[in-house]
Amino acid sequence: MNDVSLSKIENMIYMVRGQKVMLDSDLADLYEVETSQLNRQVRRNILRFPEDFMFQLTSNEFREIQKIKNAVEQYGGQRKNPHVFTENGVAMLSSVLNSDKAILINIAIIRIFTKLRSFLLLEKGLNERMSSLESGTNKIFFFFFERLDAIELTVDSKLPSTKKKIGLKKS
Repeated sequence: MNDVSLSKIENMIYMVRGQKVMLDSDLADLYEVETSQLNRQVRRNILRFPEDFMFQLTSNEFREIQKIKNAVEQYGGQRKNPHVFTENGVAMLSSVLNSDKAILINIAIIRIFTKLRSFLLLEKGLNERMSSLESGTNKIFFFFFERLDAIELTVDSKLPSTKKKIGLKKS
């Protein structure tokens, strides 16, 4: 697998129902088989694909993916909404599609899912650190401005009032 293929695979991963998934047609394209052949193998081994491994998109979900892909014409002939596979479902496909190509593609896909998961964990850690820094900074500024207010009150109470009024004199 070269980097071009890896980036191609990364662009085939979508977020649906809070999960990273891949379309059956994209997987079939990667495995160089017909989508119908891939789905036929899945149907023959349906016990290997529970709902958290594979599910069928709703019409709205499919339209959203089409917008993202910007390729509505590619799906013109489909009568049913496509199936999508989670990371576990993709791993299970390697046992259903028993070819060297399928195994190599699955290894690349699983590596990308793992990389994406590590990015999400890194992002979560950074968000937590930023929140902690923001909280600490807010406490420091609060203390600093309280001290400035106290100093200002002390200075104002010790100085004689030498402020001149600005405005028109009453005649």
